[in-house]
Amino acid sequence: MAVVVVESPAKAKTINKYLGSNYTVLASFGHVRDLPAKDGSVDTDHDFDMKWEVSPDSKKHLKAISDALASDDELILATDPDREGEAISWHLEQALASKIKSKKVSRVTFNAITKSAITEAMKHPRQVDEALVDAYLARRALDYLVGFNLSPVLWRKLPGARSAGRVQSVCLRLVVEREMEIEAFHAREYWTVSAVLVSPRGQDYTARLTVLGGRKLDKFDIATATDAEMAVQAVTSRDLTVKSVEAKPATRNPYPPFMTSTLQQEASRKYGMGAKATMQAAQRLYEAGYITYMRTDGIDMAPEAIAAARSEIASRFGDRYVPASPRIYKNKAKNAQEAHECIRPTDMSLSPDRLKVSDDQARLYELIWKRTIASQMAGAVMERTTVDIASKDMQVELRATGQVVTFDGFLKVYDQGRDDDDDDDGARLPQLMQGEPAQKKTIEPEQHFTQPPPRYTEATLVKRMEELGIGRPSTYASILTTIVDRGYVRKDKNRLIPEDTGRLVTAFLSNYFRRYVEYDFTADLEEQLDDISAGSRDYKDVLARFWRAFSEALGETSELRISDVLDKIDEVLAPHLYPPRADGSDPRICPVCHQGRLHLKTARSGGAFIGCGNYPECRYTRPISSPEGEEASALDGKVLGQDEGLDVTLRVGRFGPYVQKGEPTEDMPKPPRASIPKAWPPETVDLEKALALLNLPRQIGMHPEDGTPVEASIGRFGPYVKHNSTYANLASVDEVFEIGMNRAVEVLAQKLARGPGRGAAAKPLKELGEHPDGGPVQVMPGRYGPYVKWGKINATLPKEMDPEAVTLEEALPLIAAKAGKKSTRKPAAKKAAAPKTATKKAPAKKAATKKPAAKKATAPKTTAKKAASKPAKGTPDNGPDNGDVIEG
Repeated sequence: MAVVVVESPAKAKTINKYLGSNYTVLASFGHVRDLPAKDGSVDTDHDFDMKWEVSPDSKKHLKAISDALASDDELILATDPDREGEAISWHLEQALASKIKSKKVSRVTFNAITKSAITEAMKHPRQVDEALVDAYLARRALDYLVGFNLSPVLWRKLPGARSAGRVQSVCLRLVVEREMEIEAFHAREYWTVSAVLVSPRGQDYTARLTVLGGRKLDKFDIATATDAEMAVQAVTSRDLTVKSVEAKPATRNPYPPFMTSTLQQEASRKYGMGAKATMQAAQRLYEAGYITYMRTDGIDMAPEAIAAARSEIASRFGDRYVPASPRIYKNKAKNAQEAHECIRPTDMSLSPDRLKVSDDQARLYELIWKRTIASQMAGAVMERTTVDIASKDMQVELRATGQVVTFDGFLKVYDQGRDDDDDDDGARLPQLMQGEPAQKKTIEPEQHFTQPPPRYTEATLVKRMEELGIGRPSTYASILTTIVDRGYVRKDKNRLIPEDTGRLVTAFLSNYFRRYVEYDFTADLEEQLDDISAGSRDYKDVLARFWRAFSEALGETSELRISDVLDKIDEVLAPHLYPPRADGSDPRICPVCHQGRLHLKTARSGGAFIGCGNYPECRYTRPISSPEGEEASALDGKVLGQDEGLDVTLRVGRFGPYVQKGEPTEDMPKPPRASIPKAWPPETVDLEKALALLNLPRQIGMHPEDGTPVEASIGRFGPYVKHNSTYANLASVDEVFEIGMNRAVEVLAQKLARGPGRGAAAKPLKELGEHPDGGPVQVMPGRYGPYVKWGKINATLPKEMDPEAVTLEEALPLIAAKAGKKSTRKPAAKKAAAPKTATKKAPAKKAATKKPAAKKATAPKTTAKKAASKPAKGTPDNGPDNGDVIEG
């Protein structure tokens, strides 16, 4: 028997069905080794020697493989057919070196998990491709060197910044620069004039004014309402006739089949799916054998797949829809070794309605199936008509355009979405003939303003990165996830908006590490990495050249003071931080003291804010992104009245407006304070409201059932009532001060009726089965969303994962990842010894007690990895910021 190793248990399960009992198929659960998050993992003084470490979770997977090899003589590495898959096979070969000295080791790849593809792959084994491994090593070393060395510079020189990465920082720059373009944009007014005309046969159609005063109109020629009214009068006062009718046939050819980037873009346009969700759904489809490999920059299709698609088209739609010859799409991949077939169904006859998978997977499969089928269909044939209508003196001319589809072709199945749909040629025109009159029905002017460039969506950002040559198809999802997870960018209605921290990081890097966030430099480095994978460039030469220049840039920042950095960033971001004021006054003058100038400052706890330079005499501050809050800030220090002989004042701090009773003294360094709810404009807060806030929580009375207090207050998650350990949300802040006992009891009872609170055990949404180490795995409801539970391990389900459709195979990687993070909370190495011994002595114990013990034993080895997940605490984010996401 031979041992076959793949990345994930789902993939292993599917392959095992095809290979049968002569093979043992096991999963590595992604990478088994990585660079430890500590200094020296890439030794720049010794030819970039890289020190690898097996992760604690991977040790048991390696042991399972080793145990299987004890009775089997052959190891077949069948990981994904790309650079990252090659790297996983290489790591496995290295990690198992002592176990496979006398064994036969081979590497096989297949582009689809089907019986024919796997059987054919087994006939053509090879060795691990060293060039692809070198490309992986170069990328991994570059990501480590940038992340591990640049992130600490950010922490020291720009408090509050979290991390920097080789590609993520360039991607962030794109988002920030687009936002700056939007902020600097000045709208320009212009007008258009349209007329609804009637043909001699009584049919309406719309035409737009294109010639006025005998001169062709440009976009801004009708600049004001007055100009528009004069244009309307010019059209109204003249009789119009059809000057010309021109009809031209046109053909639209289908789009090529999907590659990774175009699949991500189209899933975003049509379904609003993020790049990460798209790749996770595609991974599941691939592992189940429904589609070909989903990380590819190729658009060519295998000849047998083309033949199958043409056959399916003929049987479904008829021979008219099958072109005379197959459509061949040119592969755009720069590197043939990393070019694979397009993303397509493995079985063209498997229509989307026959697939039984989760909603996201079903939608994505439908998209892939339709695009693939459409790519081999006949083109659409249409007739485009242009009609010019003019006055007899030729002073006024209007144009109507229309389009008629005479044969739908591929459009019968699929049409690509648009990021900004501005197509106005789709209207159908009535029959019109040259020389016939055009009767005027209505003539309307319409005001327009030029629009700023739109914010990026994930689709348009991926498209832009692809155009610039930044990153590679397999990396886009992880890049976008990273900048959002770091808090540099937020998503709002599918648009990407930079946060203040993202602006600060971009400004810092653009001024002190400009070369490394330049688009051309990053794209050129990507090409060098492609050359490495093609075998035409030595990866250590690339690393040496990069490190020589990069280390010099790092050295130049060693003497920088934080104040110098803040002054520079303050200057660069001035248009954003200090926009012009309505009254024309200096936007940098403090709105409270009117003497000090506003400056960018950093807080002890991290982050940045705008503060008055006249501190401590003036304590005015505001968030850096809220210059519109200056009116509220002018209220800072306003005395609302007195209570118990102390002034009650309205204050404005970095976190918003609040009320305060008294001033700090030695006896009371922190006087009573209460935040003003967002629903209350600061200028409307009077003494009565201030005292009501300061006296929270408000006791409503004693509960009629047990005589314990019932309180109302405002908490982190809004207004609420509380009885013992039961909390129930209230509809509004005002209700906190108005609610009586009857209403409070009713609200609390409704909360208890809706479901168990913290004190009761929630019922599982779904039972998934037994964990391999024993114990049930369940999907549970939670306050912040559904999660997977096994013993004491609770792993949150990703938003895109349907809790009703989760399988045990999908849940196990989530549990393993969460267990790895949880184990790092055991800091004391001393505690590690006892559980390790206990585990050996008591192997028969239940998994619920065995699991935490095992994690205690491994905690000291994973401390660095844990720290890397929280870079703000002092460990740089040296992970592969643009590496492949390996789904378990």
